[in-house]
Amino acid sequence: MVFKRSLYKSPAQLRLMVAPGLATAASLDAVQQTVAAGLSTLELDALAELAILAAGGKPNFKLEQGYHHTVCASVNDEVVHGIPGSRILQPGDIVSIDSGAILDGWNGDAARTFVLPDPARPELVAERQKLSDVTEQSLWRGIARLASASHLNEVGEAVEDYILSQGEYGILTDYIGHGIGRRMHEEPPVFNYRVRAKGPEVKPGLVVAIEPMVVLGGPDTYVKDDGWTVATEDGKAAAHWEHSVAVHKDGIWVLTAEDGGAARLAPLGIVPTPIA
Repeated sequence: MVFKRSLYKSPAQLRLMVAPGLATAASLDAVQQTVAAGLSTLELDALAELAILAAGGKPNFKLEQGYHHTVCASVNDEVVHGIPGSRILQPGDIVSIDSGAILDGWNGDAARTFVLPDPARPELVAERQKLSDVTEQSLWRGIARLASASHLNEVGEAVEDYILSQGEYGILTDYIGHGIGRRMHEEPPVFNYRVRAKGPEVKPGLVVAIEPMVVLGGPDTYVKDDGWTVATEDGKAAAHWEHSVAVHKDGIWVLTAEDGGAARLAPLGIVPTPIA
């Protein structure tokens, strides 16, 4: 398989992707500091937008045709693309927030999952927190593999191997990660599981959004009547974690983490390097 040379960004272009990545991270920080039972998903959306604007960016999700919000807010059995609205979060809910920013024509994209406390249902909270933790750690295993991979699809191997080592979880195959740059969704596809093809060569200039989506039950999904929200067929809970990551001449850098991923990658033996 031959991939176009334009798949890879120049050093100058990589530097321009740092700011939108940080704006995206700031929006998720704002949500993380506030998310709680009793709030609506639309309130979280407003907080994320204010953070992006304060960082000098604009919400890039609003550039998607037909979508009018800053984030996607997916609750419980909803996996991705949930539309923020009047829904009030409840104790024990598992909430995935996907956000993105555009700044100077370049994009950032990231997602985090939050599990709300519920003293009345500690077992439910523990089960959902483990689901989120497994999903997040699978993301970091994928990012760590990117640092040493020769071809991109090694990332999916690392993600899948970790998830399957942790128990009986479903990995979505209908929704995957992607390249990112001038557009939020670019080539190449980034799989969260093994595929036969090797994918493009991992070399300086490659920028990808890695985003495992993991469920407590089966991986089958459907789109709700709103035309956006993707939910599990069996009604079981889902988690979604995502980061945008750049490969450059000195290593890798997680664009949507303030420290470039240093804290999470350290236990995996990877030291990210800022883009010069």
